[in-house]
Amino acid sequence: MQKRTLSFWEIWNMSFGFLGIQLGFALQNANASRILQIFGADVHELSWFWLVAPITGLVIQPIIGYYSDRTWTRLGRRRPFFLAGALMAAAGLILMPNADLFIAILPSLWIGAGMLFVMDASFNIAMEPFRALVADNLPSDQRTLGFSIQTVLIGIGAVVGSWLPYVLANWFNISNRTVAGEVPLNLLLSFVIGAAILVISILITIFTTKEYSPEELEKMDDQPSANEVEAEKKSSLLDIFTDFKNMPFTMRQLALVQFFSWFGLFGMWVFSTPAIAHHVYGLPLSDNSSETYQDAGDWVGVLFGVYNAVSAVFAFFLPVIALKLGRKSTHMFSLVLGGLGLLSIYIAPNEYWLLLSMVGVGIGWASILAMPYAILAGSIPPRKMGVYMGIFNFFIVIPQIINAIIGGPMVKYLYGGDPIYALVTSGVAFLIAAVLCVRIHDVDEPVVAKKV
Repeated sequence: MQKRTLSFWEIWNMSFGFLGIQLGFALQNANASRILQIFGADVHELSWFWLVAPITGLVIQPIIGYYSDRTWTRLGRRRPFFLAGALMAAAGLILMPNADLFIAILPSLWIGAGMLFVMDASFNIAMEPFRALVADNLPSDQRTLGFSIQTVLIGIGAVVGSWLPYVLANWFNISNRTVAGEVPLNLLLSFVIGAAILVISILITIFTTKEYSPEELEKMDDQPSANEVEAEKKSSLLDIFTDFKNMPFTMRQLALVQFFSWFGLFGMWVFSTPAIAHHVYGLPLSDNSSETYQDAGDWVGVLFGVYNAVSAVFAFFLPVIALKLGRKSTHMFSLVLGGLGLLSIYIAPNEYWLLLSMVGVGIGWASILAMPYAILAGSIPPRKMGVYMGIFNFFIVIPQIINAIIGGPMVKYLYGGDPIYALVTSGVAFLIAAVLCVRIHDVDEPVVAKKV
């Protein structure tokens, strides 16, 4: 028995929930630092507050992957996990910008940081099963298409999430002005709308997508032997450490590429708002409540939306480009363009030139979301797809943890307090990741790419 070839719209519906997840994730990425600064965080402390995000992923994703490999309910194998994650993330989205309502319990800064933790834990619960679902349901020759469609939906969700505060303020005249210590109304409404879209999009995937039953999976051509199945039944959660030790060679090669890619991304997400407000808008680093600062924060959301829009469009072309150049070469060139985009922020003469910088970042982001997973899926055992997708997340969260620990002190002591150099560091990290792509052995690369 072989996996059925799915139509475009079946693959689209299967990944549609990722649109909502990424919308919420984009709201967090573009605005969490801004909200934390409004609640009183200093610029060099921001990366420490963001530390909760990668640590949560480091712990949760492999565990969720392990149990989603072994779960079968009325909702299926993967769907119960991203439904639970979506509901929790929606709660965090609503509560984070409203943290000042709970000052009788704790300072609003700590409530906000706590809600950041809830959101990150929830996004991690939801994301990994979505990655595994694509690998579960698609035959090998459709996986690049599957992850590319997922990247398109991620891009659409991220554009909507990134642009919401700007659109509400400039198109619907909802105020983005505020006083010290309070989140502006346009930002509050953006997070509420994001929570609603997140839940609705997840429900669309749940009601339109079927999963292969355990009995069907056992009959697949790419499934393990009877001895391997019996050994798998005797496994435990602690076997994650054994699986980590025995990870495929291709996965080890991808690990270094992922490390530098996500080190760069984390620096961009954390420091873009203060860097652009200071370096491009000319504001003092102590300013976190003026009208110009709020305008700079809204513009960062627009910029993040642009790179995600570029990502969504470029993702449509990734399967064709990968067939011509090969998947690892496609990823390498995309990372080079992403790195140059980040480096160009330093020399941008005004905020509008940053739109061009985001084109390069968007191309790199599209490839980061698709190519490593397309390469990885062909190198890992099918019955351990979930756990290895979770373990692969180590190489996403570990660089973020390292950046979270050292990023703030680097800005304060090495860069003289100027966060623009954190973005320059991110650009250099992308270029290093591109060079490391040369070493990758893509064991499941389509034959067409090899002949070109």
